[in-house]
Amino acid sequence: MGFRPPPYPYDRLVKLRALAETHPGGVVDLSVGTPTDPPPPAAVEALARSGAERGYPPSVGTPAYREAAAGWLARRLGVTIDPEAVAACIGTKELVAGLPGWLALRDPSRDTVLYPAVSYPTYEMGARLAGLRAVAVPVDEAFRIDLDAIAPADADRALCLWVNSPGNPAGNLDDLAAVAAWGREHGVTVCSDECYVEFTWDGPARTILTEGTEGVLAVHSLSKRSNLAGVRAGFYAGDRELVSYVSEVRKHAGFMVPGPVQAAAVAAWGDDAHVDAQRQRYRQRLERFRGTLAALGVDAPLPGGGFYLWPRAPGGDAWGLARRLAAEGGALVSPGEFYGEQGAAHVRVALVQPEDRLALVAARLGVG
Repeated sequence: MGFRPPPYPYDRLVKLRALAETHPGGVVDLSVGTPTDPPPPAAVEALARSGAERGYPPSVGTPAYREAAAGWLARRLGVTIDPEAVAACIGTKELVAGLPGWLALRDPSRDTVLYPAVSYPTYEMGARLAGLRAVAVPVDEAFRIDLDAIAPADADRALCLWVNSPGNPAGNLDDLAAVAAWGREHGVTVCSDECYVEFTWDGPARTILTEGTEGVLAVHSLSKRSNLAGVRAGFYAGDRELVSYVSEVRKHAGFMVPGPVQAAAVAAWGDDAHVDAQRQRYRQRLERFRGTLAALGVDAPLPGGGFYLWPRAPGGDAWGLARRLAAEGGALVSPGEFYGEQGAAHVRVALVQPEDRLALVAARLGVG
């Protein structure tokens, strides 16, 4: 029969959305991590006035783009990376989905992608789209990846291991030093998705690049950090030979961040004030909605990072809790099974809506 794509997870929320929409004021969408807050004005200005729309932009990123990304890594995460070991990508979802196939071209002797059992669905889908084995690695009680649970036979076949820290959906913080060491011991490329790193609540922000660049790629995006999901701008950095290989393959395939977007990204990576303000917003929303859920008898611990709450549903009935929030509060949330069977008893609540919309949900639930 060939490959048939499964239903897209969020398309399964149509009935719950319709239920939530019946409330005056409409649905309060907490199901997807789509930013609703303003991007930095300097980035919007650069996007409009770059003059870069006529010619083809460099696939790897302009020197200014790569230098801005490297400068941000040094300033915010304390790591020094040569801009030549940084390359542009069109947001990061396309990179996550495409990277396994490109790694398989580089090393056709391996056919397996390892990823956390509770995680962003595109890690698995990238393997499937490349015709590779997708092997979920169990997570512990704190939803951190359990490296000891990787079977030796799977390690021997692995092209790459994905980690996501802070994690989506559970907000976990993985031991990135241990992950980097495991990858080097087994000759497996480690791909570290760090798109929520600016919203780390438990201790300092962390990157796998602190452990050196050999055999690792760190993946970063402006979508969450700078509320620029619509412009699609990100980068990958790390192992110089690997960055060079992947960027050359992408060049042949015509992957290019548009010139105006590259100019906007330079402005965004260079500005930290708007991120500090956004951190405050997300922290306040997390705390507010924890209280709303607590009033319903649902415990929602503060995540180690990110802007999602990941509470266990009463009785483990995630769809039941999602239905209650839609019917009584007009809020749309995501059942945990979207992120793997091991998360099926939980729901994910994306705190992307402004305070007045969260207050509306609380008032509808009678807990405002």
